[in-house]
Amino acid sequence: QLPTGLYKKILVILHDSVLPYMNQPTLMMDFLTVAYGIGGAISLLALNGLFILIHKHNLEYPDFYKKLYSLLDPSIYHVKYRARFFHLTDLFLSSSHLPAYLVAAFIKRLARLALTAPPEALLMIIPFICNLFRRHPACRVLVHKPGGPADMSEDPYVMEEEEPSESRALESSLWEIQSLQNHYHPDVAKAAAVLNQSLSEMEDDISGLLELSAYELFDKEVKKKADDVPLEFEQVRGLFGKKNDIFAEYFSLD
Repeated sequence: QLPTGLYKKILVILHDSVLPYMNQPTLMMDFLTVAYGIGGAISLLALNGLFILIHKHNLEYPDFYKKLYSLLDPSIYHVKYRARFFHLTDLFLSSSHLPAYLVAAFIKRLARLALTAPPEALLMIIPFICNLFRRHPACRVLVHKPGGPADMSEDPYVMEEEEPSESRALESSLWEIQSLQNHYHPDVAKAAAVLNQSLSEMEDDISGLLELSAYELFDKEVKKKADDVPLEFEQVRGLFGKKNDIFAEYFSLD
């Protein structure tokens, strides 16, 4: 048993400063498996090392995707290691051999959590979801389903279900992204509107969006060159701009 702080310090550097220099990286299997099961930020950080062992050293983790699915909670859009987590999740979901029900469960859960996510996270997750549709065309039934649920209570998707195969994601529709088309941030609304059209074959590059911050988003808006704003065509009279305003008789704007 290690303190939480020590777990984080080890896992942050393990994948690039320790594993490449070990004669037998497989000795870290038990440690990484235990760390992956702890939950929270520690599980997110353990993904890097696990990916190396699975990809290069044939580590078998039977419930890997079930655990990855369980890591999707509202905090993933706010944590410090968000960029690293979504980069690896993108890699794990890139295989075309994954069953449609599994990918649909990830899409649906990410979309549901997006309802409370900040704009900078939404600008990353919407292209992320679009890329999953491009890789797994069988999941497009979520978008093209003719009649979605009238309200959230009628949605057959079971958010609380930990097993992706039992979540009934393929029976649902992606009404969450449709609701984001009315988002207060214009860039988010524009990004969500992409699903109303046919998706291109080429995937979106999300590498530049993974570390997008609220400060960068705000700075971009401040520096945006605004067009001339149309003003009131009728000359204002009085304090409240009404022709027969009693204040116009006693007050002037000069």
